[in-house]
Amino acid sequence: MGAYHEALIKEIEIFAKESPSDQQLETIYLGGGTPSTWPNELLLDMFGTLRSRFDMKLISEITLEVNPGTVEKEQIAVWKEAGITRLSIGVQSLNDEVLKKLNRHQKASDVHQLLKWADGHFESLSIDVIIGFPGISHEEWKSMIKQVVQWPIQHVSMYFLSIHENTPLYTRLMNNELKLPPEDPIVDLYYWTVAEFEKHGLMQYEISSFARPGYESKHNQVYWDRKPYKGFGIGACSFDGKVRYQNQKNVMRYMKALKKEEDVGASHETPTPLEIRLEKVMLGLRRMKGLVISEVTDDMTPEEKERLLKKITEFEKEGILERVAGKIYLSKSSLAVENEVALRLLK
Repeated sequence: MGAYHEALIKEIEIFAKESPSDQQLETIYLGGGTPSTWPNELLLDMFGTLRSRFDMKLISEITLEVNPGTVEKEQIAVWKEAGITRLSIGVQSLNDEVLKKLNRHQKASDVHQLLKWADGHFESLSIDVIIGFPGISHEEWKSMIKQVVQWPIQHVSMYFLSIHENTPLYTRLMNNELKLPPEDPIVDLYYWTVAEFEKHGLMQYEISSFARPGYESKHNQVYWDRKPYKGFGIGACSFDGKVRYQNQKNVMRYMKALKKEEDVGASHETPTPLEIRLEKVMLGLRRMKGLVISEVTDDMTPEEKERLLKKITEFEKEGILERVAGKIYLSKSSLAVENEVALRLLK
């Protein structure tokens, strides 16, 4: 941990040297791994580096991703001292047996304990839950959601279960050790959950995101608006407004490169005009505030524009989209198939 931390600090310092002296940070997100296992003294050292290198006067949100099974009570005070304003807690499920099978090193009791410790110490508490776990009945899911809405939280992220190749879950699925629930009932359960959240003041502002008014994630909106961001650490992604970059994923290569003050970038890509359009449509339709049509059509040929507007009209008639004052919105019944709608629009 110490060696990796040293390399991370070096990467931040190299970037700071090459950046304008008045570089301002607006949001910070510590995630992609389990940053709640970061030793207290190293975490505080990293924040000391950030404060000495960047202007943080305008910072509005600092989020820390937390695995409930890794937290000690004294960390709460350290995180507060570091300036963290928001915890994103990976709850996922309250079924201990299911969590164990998924290699999640936590129990429901860890979640309840963490909420008790954290309540009142941060501006916002957010939790993540995953819908569609094998072994979780609809009744059990509904029971969990009825608990969740009573917790002292301001934000929820709800994701559909994704199975990635070369993971323990994927292997168990291939070996017929578990079976995924059918898709249609899960979609119905998603809509039930959306309604339950809203009944308790957690309003949907993006397909997977729900918040009490004023507690929407500021950091995530940077991604949805396609604004520039800088990532530090192994596998970290960055975007300068035109090109996407990703850091070296191998920890040893990452540390060796920084020891020599070499570039740790492993890959980069420049999205094509069509890819940019698709990103704008997908990101715009994900959000309840909708997509401004002109943001997509401005650089289109007259033929392309006509084709898109024709499809929007068709989708309106089918009840897939709604159009109001130059914006399009997914209808409530289309939220769960957003990717498919976006792809069909630009075919």
